[in-house]
Amino acid sequence: MSSSSQALALVSFTLLLIFSTPLLADAQQSPAASDECADPSLDSACHNVPKALRLKLIAIPTILISSVIGVCLPLFARSVPALQPDRSLFSVVKAFASGVILATGYMHVLPDSFNNLNSPCLPKKPWGDFPFTAFVAMLAAVFTLMVDSLMLTFYNRKKGGAGPSTAVVADHESPEQGAHWHSHGHGHGHGMAVAKPDDAEAGQMQLRRNRVVVQVLEMGIVVHSVVIGLGMGASQSVCTIRPLVAAMCFHQMFEGMGLGGCILQAEYGMKMKAGLVFFFSTTTPFGIALGLALTKVYKDNSPTALIVVGLLNAASAGLLHYMALVELLAADFMGPKLQASVRLQLICLTAVLLGAGGMSVMAKWA
Repeated sequence: MSSSSQALALVSFTLLLIFSTPLLADAQQSPAASDECADPSLDSACHNVPKALRLKLIAIPTILISSVIGVCLPLFARSVPALQPDRSLFSVVKAFASGVILATGYMHVLPDSFNNLNSPCLPKKPWGDFPFTAFVAMLAAVFTLMVDSLMLTFYNRKKGGAGPSTAVVADHESPEQGAHWHSHGHGHGHGMAVAKPDDAEAGQMQLRRNRVVVQVLEMGIVVHSVVIGLGMGASQSVCTIRPLVAAMCFHQMFEGMGLGGCILQAEYGMKMKAGLVFFFSTTTPFGIALGLALTKVYKDNSPTALIVVGLLNAASAGLLHYMALVELLAADFMGPKLQASVRLQLICLTAVLLGAGGMSVMAKWA
């Protein structure tokens, strides 16, 4: 799959989310809804449309800049010797960022889904009689496993179609790896020539896996970012927006560090890196802008909004849980680098707890 087709897939997914939002305008209040379903900000001192608009206009560039800084830090850090992917410090930073992504799913996205789908504004049947949030999150995690496995199979078949030794050199976006094998492939005996392609092919398989991780992780983050931006953009409560702006800046920065570390390991070309950075950085500001445009018709507590946003959050939570635990943390902690050093394992575990703890504290505001 080429860089342009991967970027097009992300664009299509984003547009699918955008076109689903007009359905929220047709939401009907449930007959069972009580006074709790009335917009609490309308009669509140926090309801101030001009101030809310001013805060949202400040939030768009602020969150955009924070997102760009967060996702680009690992990419620019490649020029720093201590932060090379093969160094211990890189593993510690990646563990911290993985803890951030893990806490995003458990402490931010999943509770929001429970609140949405257990709202008194929804009829008790079926929403109160079945744990839809947990069910959808479980299905999303299994679906992510399926997509992860099938995409890796597709990559391996595509790259391995011309034979192992040819496939090693064929990846045009990782010339240094192909050059590494080529430089060692001459002037050696037949036995050495057989062993080297196997080693290089194993490296290529890991590279393809890293690229699958980036694409699936980006998809889950895009869903979460659009949803939270939409809610902020549609809100007219100054008391809600003001702390949310600061919390979202830190949230996007730390989450971007986790994604940026994965992009670095995927060794994409400049065009694909720019596309991934663009999508991550702009989805939350775009969601805020979309919420501003839909302020008159979008109501957070309407049944359709609660169901659509709740299900999207549940799916995003399941995806983020799988990616953080299986593809990021388990892959690193069970890998040869951390298994060779108990001290590095303990440092990385501490980094995971710090990242997850920091994001858990932010759950108070965002």
